[in-house]
Amino acid sequence: MNTLDYIATLLQTGLGSLAAYLAAHVLLCLLPAFFIAGALSALIPKQAITKYLGRNTAKWISYPASALGGFVLAVCSCTIMPLFASIYKKGAGLGPATTFLFVGPAVNILAISLTGVQIGMDIALARLILAIVFGIGIGILMAWIFRKDDAAHNDTTNNSSAFAQDASVPARTWVFFVLLLGVLIAGTLQIDVLTKSYAAFTLPGEWSSSFQAWLHLLAPPNPSLGIEGVSVHGVFLIGLLLIISVTAWLGLNNVDEGFNAWTYIALGLVTLTLIVASFRVTAVANGLSVGVTGKLFAEIVLIAAVWWMAVKNFETYEIQEWLWEMWRFTKQIIPLLVVGVFLAGMARTLIPATWIETLAGRNTALGNLAGVLFGVFMYFPTLVEVPIAQTFLSLGMHRGPLLAYLLADPELSLQSILITNSVIGRKKTAVYVALVTIFSTLSGLIFGWFIS
Repeated sequence: MNTLDYIATLLQTGLGSLAAYLAAHVLLCLLPAFFIAGALSALIPKQAITKYLGRNTAKWISYPASALGGFVLAVCSCTIMPLFASIYKKGAGLGPATTFLFVGPAVNILAISLTGVQIGMDIALARLILAIVFGIGIGILMAWIFRKDDAAHNDTTNNSSAFAQDASVPARTWVFFVLLLGVLIAGTLQIDVLTKSYAAFTLPGEWSSSFQAWLHLLAPPNPSLGIEGVSVHGVFLIGLLLIISVTAWLGLNNVDEGFNAWTYIALGLVTLTLIVASFRVTAVANGLSVGVTGKLFAEIVLIAAVWWMAVKNFETYEIQEWLWEMWRFTKQIIPLLVVGVFLAGMARTLIPATWIETLAGRNTALGNLAGVLFGVFMYFPTLVEVPIAQTFLSLGMHRGPLLAYLLADPELSLQSILITNSVIGRKKTAVYVALVTIFSTLSGLIFGWFIS
């Protein structure tokens, strides 16, 4: 293969990974997460965040609360980033915020259940226990190392009378937050009642099968590299995302000053896109087979409830602030996420499969460090990382380094590092990356010794 062909292959892999990611994970996972992050930032009183996650909160309250929040809320590393940015901006201490950042994607409910079913309960339990213990340890160390910066951040985001004010969250906000969380869970939870098709119909069009074949040539699926490929359904959804980006720019950039026609168009398109993404669409010989899933019914009910709650129970200025915060996080995170996924997709082709057995075939410090580095350069979303871990096992990876990879993959991916840097700065990000690397390597070593 000559240089030009090799570069073309790298670009094809990067673009294919990005397209598959946008179609499969941004819609039902990341879009709801941005709306949740906006609600956290705009509707949850600052005192409620600082009461439980603040720098001055007792450690026995703040760190378990941040670990529990990460366990319940997160679906994958891309989902945790806007939530992390939101609570840190709102006044959470650096320690609890980084514990939330570490624990969430490593031990969220979906990740643990998939790990237990497909790889084994030994890995799943080790991932759960060690991630919580070391996540709290990383948070405490970050708070101690940057105690002066943390104190300055605390002074900036809080005032001296914060705890004298009412720190309670109104019931309407809790209901609204639960509905938004329901939209996220309904779109991502892989259970039969949601994924099953209860009815199906076919849209005629012989073009669909040939178009799907062309997409496979353009962005070939590669299960061994975690590349899911792009479907006809996915192309349509990516097109909707592009239209949303334009209308959102016109309608949400100044939404804090008031609504305009583009605001309603953008929100309508977001609603439409989430609903369209909930269908199961497959290219067949004579057209497109469209399955009506349980996920579709759940999303329609939950999204309708969200908009009803927003209109009936919140003031106009509160909705404006919510949407503006959501859009601010989107502008901050999405460009870095796109760049990171694209670079990670290209990096996958640079790591030969033989390196896995050679570098991570034994439970050594180097082997576990290699597992961590695979997590940096071979990022996979939660729904993909566990099957990839199975592939690593079949290629000869030891279970110790495998655990190190599973802990590091959602924490230290290229896009996660870029986004973390934009939230807490270069120096803190560098120390955080170093601590995650050390603790993930130690986790793999400890687990490897235990099972041996």
